[in-house]
Amino acid sequence: MKDINESHERLRGIFNITVTPFDAKGAIDFPALRENIERVIALGYDGILIGGTYGEFPVMSMTERRDLFSQVMACVQDRIPVMLCSASSDPRDARGLTRLAGELGGLPMVTAPFVSEITESQILAYFTEMAPLSPTGILVYNAPGIGITLSPALLEKLADVPGVVGIKQGDLNPTAIDQIANRLRGRLRLFCASDLAFLGPMMAGFDGISSTNSGALPELILASYRALEQGDAATARDLHQLWYDYRALARQHGQPQLVKAAMALRGFHGGTVRAPLKPISSEAQAALTRVMQQLVSDSRSGVTLAG
Repeated sequence: MKDINESHERLRGIFNITVTPFDAKGAIDFPALRENIERVIALGYDGILIGGTYGEFPVMSMTERRDLFSQVMACVQDRIPVMLCSASSDPRDARGLTRLAGELGGLPMVTAPFVSEITESQILAYFTEMAPLSPTGILVYNAPGIGITLSPALLEKLADVPGVVGIKQGDLNPTAIDQIANRLRGRLRLFCASDLAFLGPMMAGFDGISSTNSGALPELILASYRALEQGDAATARDLHQLWYDYRALARQHGQPQLVKAAMALRGFHGGTVRAPLKPISSEAQAALTRVMQQLVSDSRSGVTLAG
């Protein structure tokens, strides 16, 4: 993408949140990463998100994150839009990553600063300073799980900041979703940050979703999203219900741990997680295997297992 107008035009649909595959020695496995990117592009995903919270950015060095951005953009070559997470606890690093992401043709995804007792006016000033750094604009990530929850009123103020292209909304409280959809739809691109509960925000008028579990269940989650996109809510609901037991495990054992374990069952190369995360337990692995086998038994899922 070359500018803000193109970012706004292309920022819609279903984006795969691509996990970062680490090899047994802890290094980023770039061949595996390229393989996983090519899989979702071939299936018809509208975009990808790289180096996000489930991409484990907090445990990567700045050098690794810059290399990740550069190698991914060289692989994708503008075939699909790419969100590049430039969040950091150090605003200096966030500025550098935001600038790099935009220069590479990606859309930087920026969170509020990880600072206690910061005021809304200071958060607004932070995003106002960050947005001009990228020629493609920025995506504001409202990420309650790792930082501060941005209120609908503050998000409405951010919609007036030049260079803010969209919001990835992690606060899925129905009231917040209703307010955001009705106040900001058409002004900014609105993305639901969770594939665990995306049907409601999409019905409210959001422009798309980002999906971590599509690393493991790319066919099923894509089919559910496309059904909803085409106005077939009943089919979308039924397909979404197919993987409820998987979602229950994801909520219990965490993402990206479960995603990477499920990818391995399918013969995909998700790699391992970095500390402080740990691979799922043997008991969780057994439960996941049973759930995946159940999905295989239903032809609607599109799921197959390795071997």
